[in-house]
Amino acid sequence: MSLTTLDPRTALVVIDLQHGIVGSPTQPHSGADVLSRSVELAEAFRARNLPVVLVRVSFAPDFSDAMPGRTEQQGGGAAFPEGWDVIVDELTGHAGDIQVTKHNWSALFGTDLDVQLRRRGVTQIVLTGIATSIGVESTARDAYAMGYHVTLATDAMADRDAATHAHSVEKIFPRLGETGTTAEILELLAKTHG
Repeated sequence: MSLTTLDPRTALVVIDLQHGIVGSPTQPHSGADVLSRSVELAEAFRARNLPVVLVRVSFAPDFSDAMPGRTEQQGGGAAFPEGWDVIVDELTGHAGDIQVTKHNWSALFGTDLDVQLRRRGVTQIVLTGIATSIGVESTARDAYAMGYHVTLATDAMADRDAATHAHSVEKIFPRLGETGTTAEILELLAKTHG
């Protein structure tokens, strides 16, 4: 276990666990497994009055707010089904949760998430979600660059393929923060936050 501590004001940030993403095929963990572990972490954070942030990605129907850059692999541009961007029911219904809508990969770019966290005195974030190498990694990179301590729940995230997930977990995340399983993070939370 490479986890050392959780700061007194640590927030859980859950990336893109919404209807149009959770059901997609993912590796090495299913969307259902990522969701159940994220719910377990969210309940533990809420029980300790620690912030829980639910992030979703969404775009205007005409994609006018989508990232405009030219890439070799296009995002598709096809219309999404109704409700694809709604956060799954298992995570919603808690008045104290912070909800953030992003139009980019990172939850910290082009949103008010940094302001929301800093106003609550948050100095550390625990990240979960889909996809490991896109929304989770981009948010981790920005959080690290902004001075947050970053913890990554490696079994509460997944990607389109196992190799991509493994690259983020093994090569990138150790340079951005500390990694651990949901069980390890819950154990550390119990030790540091009663």
